[in-house]
Amino acid sequence: MKKNLLLLVLLFLIIGCSYEESTENDKGVNIDILKSSDNVFEAGSKLMALSIGLHELETSDKSQETLVISVHGNSSRGYEWIYPLQAIDTEDNLITFFRWDDSSCINPSIQILNDLIKKKLRIHKNIKNIILFGHSYGGLLVVNFMEQWKSELPLEVHTIAAPLQGIGSLSRLCNYRTPKVVQKKATLYEWRTIHKLDGAFQDLNFDPQNVEIIGSNVTRLPEKYKNNKLGHNWSISWVADNLMKDMYR
Repeated sequence: MKKNLLLLVLLFLIIGCSYEESTENDKGVNIDILKSSDNVFEAGSKLMALSIGLHELETSDKSQETLVISVHGNSSRGYEWIYPLQAIDTEDNLITFFRWDDSSCINPSIQILNDLIKKKLRIHKNIKNIILFGHSYGGLLVVNFMEQWKSELPLEVHTIAAPLQGIGSLSRLCNYRTPKVVQKKATLYEWRTIHKLDGAFQDLNFDPQNVEIIGSNVTRLPEKYKNNKLGHNWSISWVADNLMKDMYR
């Protein structure tokens, strides 16, 4: 037990001292560059090459009232985010990408994200609400971030193909617990893939997405998306398309 506690402390110190403090992108990666790439896998690798931190993927201006934060999953190659980031990019949204250490516990990264959001809100006085998208393991991060949200600004959280029951030994080591209720000032949407079509979950004898969170809005995704099997990574694109469709309905 003491050994595990020491490991967590060391992880927190290492991650806490190494994240990107700047609000700007450290490699010049932006939505236009990602969109213009001929190879979605190359574009994804540029996204994942960003340093630990919260990166703006476009030029900010005063018309942007919503801070949109995308949070990747474990061992992501980034390509699954290329289309969705473009799809949700409207004039009102400031699109950002949270690059975090997905090989460790979520709690240190939750604190890092909270600090970076506070910094952005001090800089961007026009921001009136925040939307978090968390895919796969990133879904655990954003749903637990919701529990610690103290700001008066409304928070909208989307978990996509997220094993909110927890992930094996890492969850036990990190003492992960599924939230029981949606917090005040927050809205939670769970987007769940079909268990047997999801490459990350299909070999499990249970669906790790199935949890009971009071006040959550749950949607089960269909079998297909654009004539392809709707699995783990395509799920983000489906959600992005359907959110934009609802917005302009």
